Amino acid sequence: MIKTVKIFSFLFLLSIVGISSSCKKPAFLSKGNLSFSKDTVVFDTVFTTIGSTTQQFKIYNNENKTVLIEDIQLMGGQNSPFRINVDGEPGLTMSDVELEGKDSLFVFVEVTLVVNGQNLPLIIEDSIRFRTNGVDQYVKLAAWGQDMYYHYSNFQNDSIDLNEGTWPNDKPHVIYGAAVVDSAKTLNIQANTSIYMHKNAILYVYKGTLNINGTKDNEVIIQGDRLEADYDDVTGQFYGIYFREARPSIIDYAIIKNGISGVHLFSKDASFASNYTLTLTNTKISNQARYGVFIYSGARVKAENCIISKNGTHALLVLEGGDFNFNHCDLLGYGTSQSPAVGISNYYNDFANGTQNIGSINEGVIHNSIIYGGQTSEIAFDTIPDALVTLSFDIKNCLIKRVPISTSNYYSNIFWNNNPLFTSVTDSDFSFAAGSILNGNGFATSVSLDINGTARNNPPDIGAIETP
Repeated sequence: MIKTVKIFSFLFLLSIVGISSSCKKPAFLSKGNLSFSKDTVVFDTVFTTIGSTTQQFKIYNNENKTVLIEDIQLMGGQNSPFRINVDGEPGLTMSDVELEGKDSLFVFVEVTLVVNGQNLPLIIEDSIRFRTNGVDQYVKLAAWGQDMYYHYSNFQNDSIDLNEGTWPNDKPHVIYGAAVVDSAKTLNIQANTSIYMHKNAILYVYKGTLNINGTKDNEVIIQGDRLEADYDDVTGQFYGIYFREARPSIIDYAIIKNGISGVHLFSKDASFASNYTLTLTNTKISNQARYGVFIYSGARVKAENCIISKNGTHALLVLEGGDFNFNHCDLLGYGTSQSPAVGISNYYNDFANGTQNIGSINEGVIHNSIIYGGQTSEIAFDTIPDALVTLSFDIKNCLIKRVPISTSNYYSNIFWNNNPLFTSVTDSDFSFAAGSILNGNGFATSVSLDINGTARNNPPDIGAIETP
């Protein structure tokens, strides 16, 4: 009889413990709350229909005991443009997530916005709720959304975005694959137009004409389509502008940055052989993975008041011949490779076909320009004379970094290896101190203003920038 009473008492005690534990959390769980690495996740700027990069933040449990996150919820639910992933698990809601003491979890956030039909950016907001121990905490989500003009080509399935006339500038233009200017067509891009290029995208001019008409205070800006701060100085985000057998074209007051090859020209339209394929003025080309300006196989370029700097290999590359006339330009190295800022060759070895192609350089002019950078020599020639080709060079009143100094008759009145005293190479500020050798050592030409619209002195300064 006594044994029966003891068993009954033990079972009763278990039932009391069970009831008690159903009313409160186990003693080993923390009664504290969470902390977060940031209270707001901001995306700036996201184009409609194009997904963002992934951003992240961390959830911290600062207590010694494990905390039970009872509920994690994306408040916008299925209608939210945001997507979340908590420690590798995607979803709109999650329950009973344990976070051990002094530990943390990653939360990943992405956003894809729908077309909003407006020209101006608007802000899209949502939040993530975290409920622990009956307390709600929130991390806000915000994205600046921007509609755009969308250009898409897929050459493999003959889907080609053909362009002519004038692009409007009320919204950005985003290029996926390619935007094409076809044979005998003309595309005009007006001042204050922003062009964003997706990975490997190209603005392709085939036997047509491209006129980019920026102004001093309203340049045409061409860059990658990732606008997060982490991408500000990332090279190779898109290909660039490619002219193939193009008709005479113009680029004035443009900023082209973070591509692979800023401006690439292959040959020219034979009907306009005496014209420049491209007239490039008042333009900055920087941070390309390979070349700033690439002239290949007979294309012709005239450039004035241009700053071409910090590119992976060359600021200017001429290969298999072609003509160039550069006046008051900064052709600068400071890129990531050991290549000189200017490389000039009139041949190309086609190893695949076992041939060597040789071309003429009928006009090889560089006047009043700076050829400088971090290498010992910033200009290199590699030419092959041939009875059927012409090689003609005229490099005059330039500051050039080269060791040893050249005695070639290509050069006249050259300032060898003087420090230009740039204001800040790091910040790409290529203005210079009054005591620079650049000051007043050019010779007067028809270029009456510098890249900033400042009147040139007589004699003018060397380079794209004139010191008042």
